[in-house]
Amino acid sequence: MTYPSFDEWRELAVRDPAAFEARRRAVIAAAIAAAPPERRERLQRLQWRIDRVRSRDSDPLVACMRLSRMMWDSVYSERGLLAQLEYLGKRWTGRTTSGLPQAQILPFKKR
Repeated sequence: MTYPSFDEWRELAVRDPAAFEARRRAVIAAAIAAAPPERRERLQRLQWRIDRVRSRDSDPLVACMRLSRMMWDSVYSERGLLAQLEYLGKRWTGRTTSGLPQAQILPFKKR
């Protein structure tokens, strides 16, 4: 499948919003279909969530902000990417404490 450039997408969206939407859905479906089989269901669920956010807001900018927040939550939330990376790092190194490595703090000598 060939993907249109940004300008082609923009022109299609202005000229024929229904065709734009059909093409958008086809490209997304093709990307999900090309993913490894074990990831497809999760990608389909994620796309379903994205579509629900987009359909809930009539203002595209509001939907974009909500989707951005959803993305950042997947990174910073309690079970997000950073927490999972920290967990894997602890498992790999055998450390049970969190945070940065500790160092001895040396006092400055008074003059």
